[in-house]
Amino acid sequence: MPVYYKPTDGWTGDFIPFYWNGEYHLFYLKDYRDKANHGEGTPWFHLSTRDFIHFTDHGEAIPRGTELEQDLYIFTGCVYEHQGLFHIFYTGHNPHFRKAGKPEQAVMHATSRDLIHWEKDPANPILYADTDRYELHDWRDPFIFWNEDTQEHWMLLAARVKHGANNRRGITVLCASKDLIHWEIRDPFWEPGLYFTHECPDLFRMGDYWYLVYSTFSERMITHYRMSTSLEGPWTAPTNDSFDGRAFYAAKTASDGMRRFAFGWIPSRTNEEDTGSWNWGGNLVVHELQQQSDGVLTVCPPVELFGHFNRTIAINPQPEVGEWTLHNGDASAEATDSFAWCRMGHMPGSCLIETTIRFSDNTRGCGLLLRSDESIDHYYMLRLEPGRQCVLFERSPRPGDEPPIIERPLLLDSAKPVQLRMFVEGTVIVAYVNDEIALSVRGYEHRTGDFGVFVAEGAASFSRTELKGVPE
Repeated sequence: MPVYYKPTDGWTGDFIPFYWNGEYHLFYLKDYRDKANHGEGTPWFHLSTRDFIHFTDHGEAIPRGTELEQDLYIFTGCVYEHQGLFHIFYTGHNPHFRKAGKPEQAVMHATSRDLIHWEKDPANPILYADTDRYELHDWRDPFIFWNEDTQEHWMLLAARVKHGANNRRGITVLCASKDLIHWEIRDPFWEPGLYFTHECPDLFRMGDYWYLVYSTFSERMITHYRMSTSLEGPWTAPTNDSFDGRAFYAAKTASDGMRRFAFGWIPSRTNEEDTGSWNWGGNLVVHELQQQSDGVLTVCPPVELFGHFNRTIAINPQPEVGEWTLHNGDASAEATDSFAWCRMGHMPGSCLIETTIRFSDNTRGCGLLLRSDESIDHYYMLRLEPGRQCVLFERSPRPGDEPPIIERPLLLDSAKPVQLRMFVEGTVIVAYVNDEIALSVRGYEHRTGDFGVFVAEGAASFSRTELKGVPE
């Protein structure tokens, strides 16, 4: 079973994580590849894991309804334990209802004693939008937590107000309950006037800060977060307000009380082409979140992954372009007005590449080439650009007006080394820079080849470069 999990007969989307008794239970929306035989709608499926490497597949958790029922599509929600009973609050979505003037979306409910066997609430749907204040058809992705101060269960929902510019009506709605049965719809929890909607809300406290996590598809297709010292706000944005880039979506978090992880998915692309449209659904990606002294969150790989990518593969640095100095496996080059490239070795289909980069002032670019051919005409590239203060992932060849596949801002200082860690599993590529930011991406068109290091118009050194494979 792959580390970046997907079912063999479809794709995963919108993971709903829940930690219980040493295991992370990962419920997810399943998108069947063969829709002709499986029909319309999305059910919830269920995985569990203790280490993010080995997964137990528990099969379907909540079956979708029929075309005559609210939950033909079971959209995102949450898992919640109260007094020994497990609850799932989820979105029932039926696009056919809109034509009949009925709500397209509503909150629904199911319960379980063991997290495996679930029963839908006969009272479903349990909560519709208050159409005096909120739009009828956008009412989804319930997230529930216990508010100790008010002694209430609070529910956050993705919704839209009925006034203002159409693409800025997105809000996070607040509902409250004393018993998980009767819900009061209140004023918006957060109404920034920034987005079409705030999907998949998630909330947690770490230290002195509350964090509100949500995903958007209007301004950018990305998972954001905001932070505050109070549930009443204000909810402020850090300089870098995301965990990853375009190819990590609908992330929600879970914690064992000591560590917290963000569970998202990397989308597939149409026709398995690097230029294909990003699709809904893909593979699981898990990042560990770490809080810095100023409250800002950074991401790093779960340490458990290093126990899987642990088979040392010897590298053999071979300078091919430019002048290189080699010493005990380290490589450095000066290419003030040119390009230098050193081939390191062949990449297996699943592997981990690590290196530490030091670059000189005014270096235009440096980094890794992946799955390169002999002529270095075809490859993927992870490039640091100190002048533009960013890191990006791109492919070659590509048209001149085609943007990089992924680009993320990053503070780069020639006085500070940069650590790169890149996990590769088939078409899934997940890079971490300085245990600070992540870049998840697909790589379809170059499936095999070598990796190496490069410098473009500058000078750089690469030390502690390692290649690790998975157990054979």
